[in-house]
Amino acid sequence: MMNFWEKIKKINWADRRIILIVVIVILVFLMMDFNNRMVRSLQLEKQEQQLNARIVALEQTKQRLEADIAYANSDRAVEEWAREEAKLINEGDVPIILQAQSSAAAAPTPTPLIETVELSRLEIWKQLFWGE
Repeated sequence: MMNFWEKIKKINWADRRIILIVVIVILVFLMMDFNNRMVRSLQLEKQEQQLNARIVALEQTKQRLEADIAYANSDRAVEEWAREEAKLINEGDVPIILQAQSSAAAAPTPTPLIETVELSRLEIWKQLFWGE
């Protein structure tokens, strides 16, 4: 039984060239496929990182909303709403209602008058050089 290399030696040169070209073409296609798979793998890894970041953000939002819901269902939140927004009072509380004074009018703020002083040219030059 002949081994592989002896079989190849029996093939003539023209056939060897054709086989070599076919092998090279197959290798090129394999390299192109490998490149496409690597690019796709990198895209999927980037997408995975983005999704993991979004999951973390959504979990934080969920925790914050659950805390808000727990607070909204508490007695403290109900009492705070009743006193501040609904203006309700408990038994025994004395309500105080502040009213604006209708007779008091705000006094206008006086504006100071700016006096302009006419200077001669000599006085202007003096101020420029000696800063009087």
